[in-house]
Amino acid sequence: MKFFKNKVICSFLCLAGFLYWQNNGLILTQTTYTKKVPKGFDGYKILQVSDLQNKCFGQNQERILEKIRNAAPDIIVITGDLIDRNRTNLDTAMTFVEGAVNIAPIYYVSGNHEHQSGYFEELAEELTEAGVTVLENGKSVLQKNGDMIELIGLADKRVNPYYQEVLATLLKGSEEDAFQILLSHRPELFEAYVASGVNLAFTGHAHGGQIRLPFIGGIFAPNQGFFPVYTSGVYEKKNTAMVVSRGLGNSTFPFRIFNRPELVMITLRYENI
Repeated sequence: MKFFKNKVICSFLCLAGFLYWQNNGLILTQTTYTKKVPKGFDGYKILQVSDLQNKCFGQNQERILEKIRNAAPDIIVITGDLIDRNRTNLDTAMTFVEGAVNIAPIYYVSGNHEHQSGYFEELAEELTEAGVTVLENGKSVLQKNGDMIELIGLADKRVNPYYQEVLATLLKGSEEDAFQILLSHRPELFEAYVASGVNLAFTGHAHGGQIRLPFIGGIFAPNQGFFPVYTSGVYEKKNTAMVVSRGLGNSTFPFRIFNRPELVMITLRYENI
């Protein structure tokens, strides 16, 4: 009986350790993008943060900040859900932001949780005061070595039901060969991004499918349901590539399984064809 009890305790401790590692073992996923990248942006590094959901990575968010610092990005893009509607804490989110803005310029678009929490306006004000560029249905221009990139931000669909029309308006007046990057929370809108013709889109929201299985991928994602299509990595169609971050935190479901919290780094590479 004692042997059985010890075995149960050992199994429980192993399971607890595994779950802790899966929820806190932060990783940096790196890849490159080359299609139509302007020559002046060769080697330009974009680090994506998505779905932090008020999660803490060490005291004063130092574990995640150190990982970003070591990655040395040129810019940081945040694609929504900095806070969680179920346990909203602006201080936790801003501790991360105030540390990260000292590493690289930050560009932000909202997710559904900001709006569902009722604290979006307050958060947006604090982000702006901290030096973050809030791109809610807005556009910014990045310049380097004589070349430029248009950075476009789409507010979350929850408060932006006419997102396709808004995106078309934001793209009006662009030069025909302009390289365009879109920040948007939702990967399930991929077809709209493809129709718009943007070169590269950064999204989150799917939490990697929460539980990931070998050869199958994610099990469930909000607004995609069971066995979702867009949960992790880069998806390409026509002239558009979409990056989907697995995100960093959790919301309703408390565990990530085979799906460790993820920062994403995309390095742009000029390809002389």
